[in-house]
Amino acid sequence: MSLYLGNIMLLILNLPLIPLWVQILKIPYLFLGPIILLICVIGVYSCNYNVVDIYLMLIFAGVGYAMRKSRYEPAPFILGMILSPMIENAFRQSLILSDGSFYIFLERPISAIFVIAAFVVIVTFIIPAMKKKKGVINRMT
Repeated sequence: MSLYLGNIMLLILNLPLIPLWVQILKIPYLFLGPIILLICVIGVYSCNYNVVDIYLMLIFAGVGYAMRKSRYEPAPFILGMILSPMIENAFRQSLILSDGSFYIFLERPISAIFVIAAFVVIVTFIIPAMKKKKGVINRMT
């Protein structure tokens, strides 16, 4: 109920303020960028009152900037950062249950389908890349 009430209040407050938000977007990035950075630094610091959090934020901002410049998508990276500890833990538990045998991933139909699908996806990306690389090598010789 509180979610619905919060959304209704947000709607009531934001509809009259749309022209104000449009005016804020017209501010040049030269001024808006440092203000956003300042608000981010204040927000990060106020969570734990720790300066190390600010350094971590700046490091990850640099990583995000480098990813954007090299045209990497940030969503898979963030998803991997969030899910990797859980996946690693489940992988370790599975190997402990099977005494280190990877056959456990092929015993059940659902996990076997996922393993086969992952293998097919990897192969479909590797083979064209190898053909493309071989074509480049043949052109050079």
